[in-house]
Amino acid sequence: MSEKRYGTIYEDDWLMAVDKPSGLLVIPTPKKETNTLTDLLNKELDTRGIEVNAYPCHRLDRETSGVILYAKGKKIQQLMMEEFRGRRVKKTYTAFVHGNVKNNAGEIKLNIFNRNKSRSEPALTRYKVLARKKDFTIMEAEPVTGRTNQIRIHFAKISHPLVGESVFAFRKDFELRFKRAALHASAVEFTHPVTGKTMKFASPLPEDMRKLIN
Repeated sequence: MSEKRYGTIYEDDWLMAVDKPSGLLVIPTPKKETNTLTDLLNKELDTRGIEVNAYPCHRLDRETSGVILYAKGKKIQQLMMEEFRGRRVKKTYTAFVHGNVKNNAGEIKLNIFNRNKSRSEPALTRYKVLARKKDFTIMEAEPVTGRTNQIRIHFAKISHPLVGESVFAFRKDFELRFKRAALHASAVEFTHPVTGKTMKFASPLPEDMRKLIN
């Protein structure tokens, strides 16, 4: 990452695709943190004389690195969020999970409890094995439904939690250590809400995950 802490993968008059590093919040939590990715992006736009605000079209949690889409203005944000709600945006993640996943490909269909709505909701994650290492498996995961923490919860539920997972599994149960949940938003594909073009953006695996492979 550059000194500004994030990378710009793509930008036009309506959208930005940003490469988010692990450890950076997208928006403030109730603790009202400053220096979030959204804050930093809008400060950059201000310095460039761009008056419109950037708004995130979806979320990545603090620990997750990779591609995130921003809209320039509320109208474009609403159009993109409709695409996400309609499941017309394909998001692909790279996940390192503990152990040796038996099947080369498959689906996880397990409900996830939504705390905000106090109800259990259906969730579907498709996956395939990219490589098998000594203590972990490198997975490609596609969350067909976009539940909060879906990939982390689903892999934990099938007894293959993410390497570094500390919320949905106990770190002490595994010898392999990592400073965060090993999850990277590697690609996003969608139809541009204004131009109608097919857009696909990718982010290379970050250094900390590359080091774990090596």
